Amino acid sequence: MSRGAPGRSPGRSPGGAARDRVPASHPLGGVELAIFDKDGTLIEFDLMWAGWVRELADRLAAANGGRRLDELVHDVMGVDIETGRILPHGALAATPMARLRGVLIDALGRAGMRPATARRITDAAWHAPDPVVLAHPITDLPALFAGLRNAGIRIAVATSDDRDPTERTLAHLGVAALIDAVACADDGRPVKPNPAAIHWICRMVGVPESRTAMIGDSPADMAMGRAAGARLVVGVLTGVGDRAMLALNADRIVESVVDLRPPD
Repeated sequence: MSRGAPGRSPGRSPGGAARDRVPASHPLGGVELAIFDKDGTLIEFDLMWAGWVRELADRLAAANGGRRLDELVHDVMGVDIETGRILPHGALAATPMARLRGVLIDALGRAGMRPATARRITDAAWHAPDPVVLAHPITDLPALFAGLRNAGIRIAVATSDDRDPTERTLAHLGVAALIDAVACADDGRPVKPNPAAIHWICRMVGVPESRTAMIGDSPADMAMGRAAGARLVVGVLTGVGDRAMLALNADRIVESVVDLRPPD
């Protein structure tokens, strides 16, 4: 998948035939570009990341002579140690992987560990989750994206994950060819909630923010969409944010991306 390139004119199929628009009553009515967050919006967040944090804690213990740091690790990452639920304002909710490592090292230092030891055991334990194994889609994403494109809505993704795992995940889910642009945390732009990713995607796809929707599960997604001047900011309840939290910046809240399917 490329980093994004100007594509076909909005609302037209590859052959140039005009496509039907979604009705104004639809949650994406009036939109020509839908930008989706990834984790918690398109794939199940807790299922992917809670297991990774548990494994990280196991690896840290092994590198630390068997001394466990489970509570510290879960607290730093923002994961409920009992339920495995990702907390909405925790580090995992919107922090890039490259920063998470530093966040953990700093936390170990604040807990009294020597900086050199904190870095050594973190470097020994750190590993990226396997997106192909752990990514479970919220719904039939190829059908959802194809339906939106047939209705004249183009698709993009803006994620706090890095590019390599993001592209592998989207390819594994069978939607890479349906996406016009992808903005990732290691692309060199400011990250969420800064609106830079949305502005970049809109330029690449050729659709203004005033005809764009941002769809996500976290307060950072909602704040990014609002700051970018998106036409619609849509919250989904399949990730870290609850209804009250998302409502602070959302225009609409739906149960999941399933509710964004265009009518038959």
